[in-house]
Amino acid sequence: MTGIVHLIGAGPGAPDLLTLRALRAIEEADVVVYDRLVSSEILDFAPSRAPRIDVGKASGDHPVPQHRINDLLVRLAHRYGHVVRLKGGDPLIFGRGGEEAAHLAASGIAFDIVPGITAAQGAAAELALPLTIRGVATGLRYVTGHRQNNGALDLDWTGLGDPQTTLAIYMGLSNMPEIARAMIAQGRDPQTPAVAVSCATTPQQRCAFGVLGDIADIARGEQLASPVLFIIGEAVERIPARGELAIKAEHRDDALA
Repeated sequence: MTGIVHLIGAGPGAPDLLTLRALRAIEEADVVVYDRLVSSEILDFAPSRAPRIDVGKASGDHPVPQHRINDLLVRLAHRYGHVVRLKGGDPLIFGRGGEEAAHLAASGIAFDIVPGITAAQGAAAELALPLTIRGVATGLRYVTGHRQNNGALDLDWTGLGDPQTTLAIYMGLSNMPEIARAMIAQGRDPQTPAVAVSCATTPQQRCAFGVLGDIADIARGEQLASPVLFIIGEAVERIPARGELAIKAEHRDDALA
């Protein structure tokens, strides 16, 4: 008999943004395999008896390559009943959850996928930023700002130039100058509002505001810590005034108390 592997989205960082399904699976874990962006608070939901295996990656630093993670999950499923694989955000949005699911299926291992709140949703909620808004932003695109092995970006630059599409650019801190130049060359207005959000939904969250033409320089000047998400589009201008955001945060904290 083999166990089951739960591919779980741990959300953007705040532990109270876990889904109930994710929490229940973590509480039943026999072993936990987790990524770099999974907080210690979330790991603490797992039973103390469950071993914890860190397979986290950072930009340019992959101590456990993906193929080894895939094989590790198969080995653990032959040993444990409930294997929990924790990924930041959602496992199927730039989380390589699809690759792990395919490997498990090919190996005859049962698995399920528990969705999580992706970073763009978490950051947008914190800022009260409408990712889509009638008459202003009729579409939303999640875009990777990084390629495997630091390869050349081959994005749909024409499509990214659509002024009615909000862009959420993940893992783009180092490549944002190139991304901005290419988008502007395809007709996107360099004055398009933009915000860079570091460590969204966590106590370490920081934001830097600008426009497409300068947001990369602003984010670098602010020394924003990774992970940094860029949100670009006219919808960014619909963020409430800072005082209104403070009221929103106060009410949220009261509700959680």
